[in-house]
Amino acid sequence: SGVPVIGDDIKSQVGATIVHRILTRLFRDRGVKLERTYQLNFGGNTDFLNMLERERLESKKISKTNAVTSQLDYELNANDIHVGPSDYVPWLDDRKFCHIKMEGRTFGDVPLNLELKLEVWDSPNSAGVVIDAIRCCKLALDRGLKGALTAPSSYFMKSPPIQYTDDEAHRMVEEFIIETRKSEPSEQPKQGKE
Repeated sequence: SGVPVIGDDIKSQVGATIVHRILTRLFRDRGVKLERTYQLNFGGNTDFLNMLERERLESKKISKTNAVTSQLDYELNANDIHVGPSDYVPWLDDRKFCHIKMEGRTFGDVPLNLELKLEVWDSPNSAGVVIDAIRCCKLALDRGLKGALTAPSSYFMKSPPIQYTDDEAHRMVEEFIIETRKSEPSEQPKQGKE
């Protein structure tokens, strides 16, 4: 329809999935073979309420799982990874809790286990990312771009058309912004009256 599009399912500023992705990539980069992992999320806002409907939960689970496994260069058995929303707890309001457990093997086939608990206020945690995504769409509109914006989608969303590491996606977004600046006409200094 001639408009720029940025992905699906936002990555929060510092949320469960982005933390899980970074840790998964860290394991890979540091030579730890990730064998099993889970990410359990629960919260009290309407996002969690809506996911009580199984159809909505399934797409969110796929999005989160793909965001994490895309950081590995090998497949995890489906039984060895569980990533997804777990439950709705109304009195938590906009707070979201995440529990991540990762089990792997390091040098010498020695076990390595990581457990993490994260608590965030869910809406503000995504607000800045949404604003940046909108800014990139505006830049694209100004440049006459349409369709999927690969770099912003990969950096801001869990289900972009192409998955990149977060470092690569960040660099690509910076380049996207710089290219936009280069294509803008430079302002001429205004001439004063003589």
